[in-house]
Amino acid sequence: MTTTDDPAESARPAGTDPTALQDDGTRRQFISWLTLAFMTTASVASLRPSPSMAIYGLAAIFLYLLPAVVFLLPTALVGAELASGWNGGIYRWVSEALGKPLGFLAVWCQFAMTIAYYPSLLAYVASTFAYVIDPSLAENGLYVAIVIIVIYWSGVWISSRGTKTIAGLSSFGLIIGTLIPGVLLVALGIVFLGQGNPSAQPMSPDHWLPPWTGLASLVLIVNNFLSYAGMEMNGVHVSSLREPKREYPKSMFLATGLVLLIFILPALAIAWVMPSSQLSLTAGLMQAFQAFFDHFSIGWMTKVVGVMLVCAALGGMLTWLAGPAKGLVLLSRQEGYLPPALQKFNKDGAPQNIMIAQGVVTTLIGVLYAFSDDVSSAYWMFSVITVQIYLIAYLLMFVAVVRLRRTQPGVERGFRVPAVQWVAGVGFVASVAALAIGFVPPDQFGNQPLWRYLLIVGGGLLLLGLAIPAALLKYRKPSWIHPDHRQPSGTP
Repeated sequence: MTTTDDPAESARPAGTDPTALQDDGTRRQFISWLTLAFMTTASVASLRPSPSMAIYGLAAIFLYLLPAVVFLLPTALVGAELASGWNGGIYRWVSEALGKPLGFLAVWCQFAMTIAYYPSLLAYVASTFAYVIDPSLAENGLYVAIVIIVIYWSGVWISSRGTKTIAGLSSFGLIIGTLIPGVLLVALGIVFLGQGNPSAQPMSPDHWLPPWTGLASLVLIVNNFLSYAGMEMNGVHVSSLREPKREYPKSMFLATGLVLLIFILPALAIAWVMPSSQLSLTAGLMQAFQAFFDHFSIGWMTKVVGVMLVCAALGGMLTWLAGPAKGLVLLSRQEGYLPPALQKFNKDGAPQNIMIAQGVVTTLIGVLYAFSDDVSSAYWMFSVITVQIYLIAYLLMFVAVVRLRRTQPGVERGFRVPAVQWVAGVGFVASVAALAIGFVPPDQFGNQPLWRYLLIVGGGLLLLGLAIPAALLKYRKPSWIHPDHRQPSGTP
């Protein structure tokens, strides 16, 4: 018989598995690796990027697989090791490895990417909803601008009052806005081809790779990095697996396969019915549905699917609207990264002031759509800015995991990335390549002035991703730390 002086050990019921208990002695809630795979799939998969890849027809398979191997898997594995060793998210991970200023840069980028993300998401919502009221509005810049501004500020109003009813729609987003429309789209496509109709885009084996017309021919692959963003977030659940080292990789490989199916099959279905020259990046999904429904003489279904897609997108927007902002405000109260005026919460616990500041920028971006004669082009540029800002955080994360292996090898991790330097290195190089390629306009926008594209994309990255956080770090003052987190005078 063995004995122990640990009170927790002594109090544990006989026969209890110690791994089933948390540090406070309460029973740990386990989840299966299948459950984690489905959770991850739900948080990543979406139909929104399908039109971007449908432009390439059969080559969409390659353009989805490549970033999955070089970015999706490294991100998921690295995120699992960091989340299972350090609480506090990316700020804690990067701060422990590279210092607090770079930790702030990482968490700032997670917040700042939403400034460019919401206009692109709401442009998709506007174009989708146009098929419910008047399809000709899908490429109307003024209409898109009005929708972006009205819906964003409505979301701020709802979120600032702590209302969760509409935000709860996101809980059903995977089913309402992804699985049902996705399965329907693919099924319609299969029946369409089965009737002997030719594919609108070539599907022969010699079209497996995208045509090479220079670097610009591969630019749309950059958008896939944003499609896969967030895979690392579910790494926090690695401690809820019974055998993390064995089960987590299985979960991630299954999730990756499911995500790829949800991305690839609808993109191919769109390519079966829509020629690339007629495909809109914002309304392409609805264009395909309308073409299929018209073919099968059930055109009224277009409006039904449009409402489903809009509801799912709006539910997700409302859920995320206050999340990144609230995290940044809570951190800034502790460290003094933001001026006190931006650190305030309203009576319902929402970071209303910083959401309003964010809304002013979103409104300005929305106004740009009103003066755009090409909504698809504007949508693409803001999507690229979103990706590039987010990639800064991923670059820091890949560096952090390697450095923490060297500087804090003794910290217990629920999961360790095999060959971590290689895995993180592949993810880092892929992220740098995607960031650089984002500055090259895709072939579809060859008629647009290059200087305007570079000004908007480069200016957006420098201003939102680097200049603003650098200024906040340079000019922050000790008085910016919230009184609840200041050390008493005389404290060493």
